[in-house]
Amino acid sequence: MLTFVICLVLLIVAYFTYGRYLEHVCKIDKSATVPSATHYDGVDYVPMPRWRTFLIQLLNIAGIGPIFGAVLGACFGPVAFIWITAGGILMGAMHDFISGVMLVRNDGLSIPEIVGRYLGGGMKQFMRVFSMILLILVGVVFLRSPASILGQMVPSVSYGVWIAVIIVYYFVATLLPIDKIIGKFYPLFGFALLFMAVALCVVLFVGDYTIPAMTFENFQANKEAMPIIPTLFITIACGAISGFHATQSPMMARCVNNESECRMVFYGAMISESIIALIWAAIAMAFFGGAGELTAALAEHGNNAAWAVNHIAQTTLGKFGAILAILGVVAAPITSGDTAFRSARLIIADIFGIDQKNIAKRLAVSAVIFAVGIAITFVNFDVVWRYFSWTNQALATIVLWSIVVYLNQQKRNIWVALPPAVFMTYICSSFVFVSNQFVGMGSTALAYILGGVLTAILTAYMCYRLRKDRK
Repeated sequence: MLTFVICLVLLIVAYFTYGRYLEHVCKIDKSATVPSATHYDGVDYVPMPRWRTFLIQLLNIAGIGPIFGAVLGACFGPVAFIWITAGGILMGAMHDFISGVMLVRNDGLSIPEIVGRYLGGGMKQFMRVFSMILLILVGVVFLRSPASILGQMVPSVSYGVWIAVIIVYYFVATLLPIDKIIGKFYPLFGFALLFMAVALCVVLFVGDYTIPAMTFENFQANKEAMPIIPTLFITIACGAISGFHATQSPMMARCVNNESECRMVFYGAMISESIIALIWAAIAMAFFGGAGELTAALAEHGNNAAWAVNHIAQTTLGKFGAILAILGVVAAPITSGDTAFRSARLIIADIFGIDQKNIAKRLAVSAVIFAVGIAITFVNFDVVWRYFSWTNQALATIVLWSIVVYLNQQKRNIWVALPPAVFMTYICSSFVFVSNQFVGMGSTALAYILGGVLTAILTAYMCYRLRKDRK
């Protein structure tokens, strides 16, 4: 319990301390012009109240990530608390905040365009393709998973019908101005996501549950295949650091009223997501009697995190918990899915300079995206999706290096971003050698050494770039 409480307090305090320091690093200027004023179009560039943009940003970046990822990550044991807290404060929230500021100061353009400005044209082209593939895959998976769950809940309606219904909703939400559906209803879902976490936190303190004491023991059934380093840092992405967030942030970067709102909207949303992940990791271990017991229970149900979420919510919170569980496994992925498709539309529009104020042009771009997405629903891409967690963290690493270059060019403190960039480079590099998804060397000394060598090479190249930029 003590470790959990300390981590919870640290996350809350960080918003008022480290978050404010990062404002100083970025020289936040409340009087500076923002995209919602300079590029207002009534569709994507629309000013909204800070509380609304905060809740929308939280829902956009969260979805089921800090719930399902935290439950699966809890199988590593209480060490997950440390990663969620340290990662959330020093990496994830910093990543989201400074990249968000960069977006606001660069007309709210999509993240591939911003990365290209700081890492070069080659990386921009790579990021354009990489981000589009990632977003469409996210949209399709967040289309299939809620449709499958709804099909089980309402057997009289077939899976195909639910797919069709959700696609129609996605298309409408992607096409309409952001203040119509997303701006009006998503804050309610964002609030419900927070309320569910708070309710479970109360259960932890007043219920007959014991949160395991801190230990670095790995409780995975197959420790060799799932070593803490680097697998934990890949498993828990949303809740600690996630590259997917950078693809979502342009939407709210186009809606903030001034730069001073960035701390709450970007840093605050990520800290909130970390708190949600921390609570779910704790309740998952406490509910089943420990990390080992959680691992065993998940194994009996095909490692299905949705089953655990439903079971925990309905048992601890009763009928109200059942409603919140539906939000977690149905509404949350749907809201993240449609914003993924919307982000894909913005990326295509930015690449080709297509004016999105014209509904016919929005319709044309959206039609292409959804045609690809619908086609993918008929393809067995389960093997491809296994690589999503790694590509997600690889994307975060690229954005971290972009932040380092940005701060270097602005002659600001690069040390807030450089260690996280090097760390995540090592995590992604070592995972390539350790995981059987890639080279498959397992947790051997050679795998970690090779990961270190690759990290050293990439870091040396980036340091050369930084020195060149300084000159």
